[in-house]
Amino acid sequence: MNFTCIPDYSDVLHPGVPVDVAANIAPLVRGTADPTAATVNGVSWFSFQPSTTGPVTVAIQHPISTVEPAEIRYHVWARGDDAAIDYVVQRMPVFLGVDEQALAGWAEFDELLARTAHLLPERVVAARRKNPGMRFMATGQLVDELLTVVLEQKVTQRQARATWGWLAKTYGEASPAGEPASKLAPKPQRVLDIPSWEWHAGWVQPFMVRTLKTVASRASALHRLAHQPLERISAGLTSLPGIGPWTVAETLQRTHGAADYVAVGDYHIAHHVGEALTGRRTDDEGMLELLEPWVGHRQRIVRLIYASGIRFSRFGPRMAATDFRDR
Repeated sequence: MNFTCIPDYSDVLHPGVPVDVAANIAPLVRGTADPTAATVNGVSWFSFQPSTTGPVTVAIQHPISTVEPAEIRYHVWARGDDAAIDYVVQRMPVFLGVDEQALAGWAEFDELLARTAHLLPERVVAARRKNPGMRFMATGQLVDELLTVVLEQKVTQRQARATWGWLAKTYGEASPAGEPASKLAPKPQRVLDIPSWEWHAGWVQPFMVRTLKTVASRASALHRLAHQPLERISAGLTSLPGIGPWTVAETLQRTHGAADYVAVGDYHIAHHVGEALTGRRTDDEGMLELLEPWVGHRQRIVRLIYASGIRFSRFGPRMAATDFRDR
């Protein structure tokens, strides 16, 4: 494959299971204007800086099949930083969601799904057969993902993507590989240094700014926290002002492949789970009750519901973006 900038390292991973890279990385890409991650012409790109090395860009070529095991080629740009390259090589199975622990989780889930298929609509069960390459990617980048998820709190997807694009393009440093993932997430100190009027111009609401600065000010502690068990990470995150169960779930799904963390408090998910499983909308409490048979794998069921193609009812007005910049 030809690149405008020659990679520092290239390798091939043989996961032994199907992997749908394009679908699995989608939750990490905040729209087409995301300067830190992108999928273009059969290649997914992701730029980031591990807490212990210099920055890296990874390009992952999509395998020839998403339903059969196939090799996955990947390339790394790290400005010659051997430690950063080694980090990516060691992390790649976890990043793709095909490490030993993740594969054991999917095997356990498939057995549970076979035993509980009678509790689910056939389309949800069939979604697993049709999507054997479904995995939960795990970036390990707790601070970076918190920045993106906080910007998604209580706003429309369009607004969240616009603010993340603005923040990363304006304050993120250049990535090692350039386009299409040309920027890194802003460093914590850079976030702390952004003046209030620039946040306002960037369409970031004051409550988000406070939370973003809390995350940035605790970055060192959060880097350490990221290596703890999920329950401890969750407890540590919810102890911070402005971070609740929804933010924790949306973050840990992306950073740690957290298969049991469902986004409680979401504008749509509880309604959609209720409709898919009972034909009727429900609330968060009802959703958790419905998902009880799959404790340990509840987010896997949610992903299958969305992959099933079930069409959901629409009631009431769409959530509208709030533009407060002229206030």
